[in-house]
Parts: sequence; structure tokens; C-alpha cells
Amino acid sequence: MKERFPHPIHFPQEVGTFVEDAIGQYERRYEAPVPDGDLQEQIWYRIPVPDGMSGDGSEYHIYVKKAASRRLCVFLSGGGMAWNAFTAARPVTGAKVAAGMPNYYWNNLRPFTQFMNINTGITEIGNAKNPFDDWNFVVVTYATGDLHIGDASFPYEAEDGTQQVLHFHGHRNFLAAMRICREMFPEAERLLIAGDSAGGFAVPALADEILTQYYPDCREVTLLSDSSQLLYRRWKSTIRDLWKAAPERWEAVHTNNLTVDWYRQLYEKYGDTIRYLYAGSVRDYLLSAYYNDVTHKEYSTDREVQEQYYRNMRGMIRDLKKITPAFSMFVYDFRNLRFLLGGTVHTAVRQKRFYFRNHGGPSMAEWLADAERGILCDVGTELLM
Repeated sequence: MKERFPHPIHFPQEVGTFVEDAIGQYERRYEAPVPDGDLQEQIWYRIPVPDGMSGDGSEYHIYVKKAASRRLCVFLSGGGMAWNAFTAARPVTGAKVAAGMPNYYWNNLRPFTQFMNINTGITEIGNAKNPFDDWNFVVVTYATGDLHIGDASFPYEAEDGTQQVLHFHGHRNFLAAMRICREMFPEAERLLIAGDSAGGFAVPALADEILTQYYPDCREVTLLSDSSQLLYRRWKSTIRDLWKAAPERWEAVHTNNLTVDWYRQLYEKYGDTIRYLYAGSVRDYLLSAYYNDVTHKEYSTDREVQEQYYRNMRGMIRDLKKITPAFSMFVYDFRNLRFLLGGTVHTAVRQKRFYFRNHGGPSMAEWLADAERGILCDVGTELLM
């Protein structure tokens, strides 16, 4: 018999809607400005992307920060995913989260989402602990449910019975964002391609395009995927038939671990000429729920599910090390603050925990700064012993 955590206390959806609206109003007051003329340094700007489109058909924008250096971070944002009609019909809202209702992906970029994208962790401005404060940044936002690689429009029936369309335009948005990135930052002395959650999956998928089409002359390149583990046996058909991504995306998929397959493909081309980093928490409460859903059709997590996620992560770290022993790991076990769900947190790179020391060792900020300079080490792997 499964030992489940007690069911969390759920609030009525109306309460969740009120909370999200209140946060949205606050965020709107402090919304990143659209630039009027040249960009000033150390200010986050919101850049409308006319060629882009969020999952529900609404507007799309990215965030940009200019610094004095010629170092550049292209950050691929996370925000869930949709892999069938059921998940497509259940996008994330603050109301659903508060009410404990199933929700799988963000389908638009309302002011609330700025809170998730900038001014925290690696994107924080003015924090002396942030070694990337003096880097230029382009945050490729995400609200399409397709790991930034889709090129399709998917009709589905919403929960209220209406006919809707989910625009899997992640790759179109990515290309439009990179055109802006190249125009604003034509050269990169050093390049960090990073992402968390869904964006972390996209890092090995899109790194080759970034390097060949936009920054072919950069010789100091580091990749980081934070919290991008989901074992799923139907990855290939999802990428090919639902998201309709380019053939090179699904042709590389040979196992149930998409991230490992894409990194293996990338390594075959670049070898050890670039640096490969992976980070994740050992019993990720959110990704373990996703894993439970794709495996058992139950979007929930408990101690047993989290233990399976832990075992899967041990295997994933071994597989990444088989690609190259130089693959550098940062494994953490910061406790999930939603205590009734148990498990550990989901992502750290764009969270305050980016600065937290890990089991007496360096923080993720310190580990990443060293790795970007070529000083590679594994942190926290003893948690998987």
C-alpha cells in the first residue's frame, strides 16, 4: 500500500484568482519597461516580439538586460509542457494552483509571469553574490508547452467545452528571440546557454543552433540544464506528431530520457570543446508528479513516487557521465516549502536558493561561476550514493 502524504489544503478557485490578480496588479506597477531608444545598462527591459505568439494566441515578449561586458547569457525559461489533449486543456493559472486542480503549462505571458522570469537568482541585479550580474542577458520566455521546439497548432476541447487551439510555436518564438539577441549583442566573448525546467530540456536541443547560426565565433561556451529529468516512453512521437518539431529533434531520441539523448547528440558534434553542466534536486516534488502522470496517469506526488524519481536521477547522472566524465553536476536537496507535498524543490538557478550553500560546499552561484571559467567539479553527488 502506498504511503501518501495527507492531501494539501485546497482553497476555492475564486481565492486563487483573487491572489493571482492581486500579484498581477503589483507586477504591472513594476513591469519591466519597453525601451524607448538605446538600452541603459543594468535595467531589465521587456521587448515585444511581433513575430512571436504565446500558446493561447496572445502576445509574446522577451526580457533583455545590457551590461558593460561582452559576456552573454541566453536563458531559456521553463513553464511546464503539454503532451496530449488532456494536458493541453489544463494550462496553469494561479487560481488552479491554489485550488489544487491539475495544471500543466503556462499558455500566456501575463504580468504575473515576470516574477518567474527576471530579478531573482542568476537574473538578479545589484547583488554582490551574483557572479553574473555584469553579464548581458536575453531571457527567452516560454508559454507554449513544447520545450521551445514546437511548430504546430493543436485544436483541443477546453474544460468548459469550448473549442480552443494551443499554438505550439516555441521554436518560432526562439528564432525570433535570437534574431533580436544577435542584433542587440552581435558578439559574445563568453557564452552561457542556460535553462531551468522545460528550458533546461531545451538547452541541448537548441545549443547547436545558437552556436552555428548566431555566435559561431565564440570559443568559451558553457551549457547548464537545471531540473530537466522526465522519463517518458513516448517522447519521440510527441515531438514528431504533436509538436511537429524539426526532424533533428526527434531523430536523436532513442531512450525515455530526452535530456540525455539530446546531450549525447550534441557531444557527438562538439566533444569537450564546450562545457556541460547539469543540476537538479533529488526528490523534485514537481517533476516527480509529472513522472507519475506520464507513467500512471496520476498527477500527484508522494514518498514512493519521489523515491522512484531519486532512483531515476541516479541513473541519469550515470548516463550523463558516460557521455563525458567532464560533465559537471550540482545535486541539491533543499526541502520543498509546500510541506504536505513532501520532496525537494524544483529548480534553483532563478531562485534565492541560487546563493544557498549546498551541504557545506559551494552555492550554485559559486559552482557555476567556477565552471564557466573552466574549473569543473561535482557538488552534492554524495546525495545519490
